[in-house]
Amino acid sequence: MLAGELISNVIPPLRTSDTARKALERMNEFKLYHLPIVNEIQYLGLVSEEELMEARDMEIAIGALPVKLLNTFTFENAHIYEVIRLFSELQLSAVPVLDQQKNYLGIISINNLLNFTANLYSVSEPGGIIVLSISNRNNSLAHMAQIVEADNAQILSSYINTFPDSTRLEVTLKINKTEISAIVAAFERYDYEVKAVFNNSSHDDDSMDRFDSFMNYLNV
Repeated sequence: MLAGELISNVIPPLRTSDTARKALERMNEFKLYHLPIVNEIQYLGLVSEEELMEARDMEIAIGALPVKLLNTFTFENAHIYEVIRLFSELQLSAVPVLDQQKNYLGIISINNLLNFTANLYSVSEPGGIIVLSISNRNNSLAHMAQIVEADNAQILSSYINTFPDSTRLEVTLKINKTEISAIVAAFERYDYEVKAVFNNSSHDDDSMDRFDSFMNYLNV
């Protein structure tokens, strides 16, 4: 997935002629605390809600305010991991997307990113979740898949969490069955350490909690 495929078409950028009041109202409308400033197709920078709140007169045009703009953006052909890195490291609510000539194309909002990531990790799909603790030398997803498939199930998604100064990995598997006790027992027979098990369905889906935890420590 590339950045250009996640651009929102419903969130217009700000212009230097827009007032601070209009900018803040637009941020409130789209539940964002950053918006790009663009004249025609020229990207000027990203302005924050915090900067705009410092304006003494809300009717002054943004271009006349002494605001500090973030020169942050990504190119349309950047991988989604680069977009996630910008959101995480800079604590952004929106990332502007430019073409190779640095013309403004649109933005990726945090909501767009979360929706994409939720779909990627099958968060809304009913199923069970198994969290394994393994050695980094035994990280064979193929073997894990064989264990799951032996019970006529499939892995819908997976991700790995690493820990500083440790050779252990935490592997989270989302499986397309809610009754996963036999699969858990199979992992234990193969000497996998099962750290946690979550059974959920479309009516009781704990996977969103796991997803939220994942987003908190994600750093690519």
